[in-house]
Amino acid sequence: MTQTTEATLYLCDLKQNQKGIIQHCAAQGMLKQKLLSMGFIPGAEITMLRNAPLRDPIEIGIHNCLVTIRRSEAALLKVEAA
Repeated sequence: MTQTTEATLYLCDLKQNQKGIIQHCAAQGMLKQKLLSMGFIPGAEITMLRNAPLRDPIEIGIHNCLVTIRRSEAALLKVEAA
């Protein structure tokens, strides 16, 4: 039996320049389609780049692109810290 050291958390919880792997998207409906079409799919590697001055929105690096999303949307994406 092996035990993993990586913690499962949400995208909005990552610190600046921290990397993670998307595990699950809990969004529903059109928001889920929007996130999936932007590349937020399970297994994708992401980097939390920076917060806006009031911590919303946040800038994410994914698939060699920069994407800005709301913190509430990032809270729907479960990630594993890398």
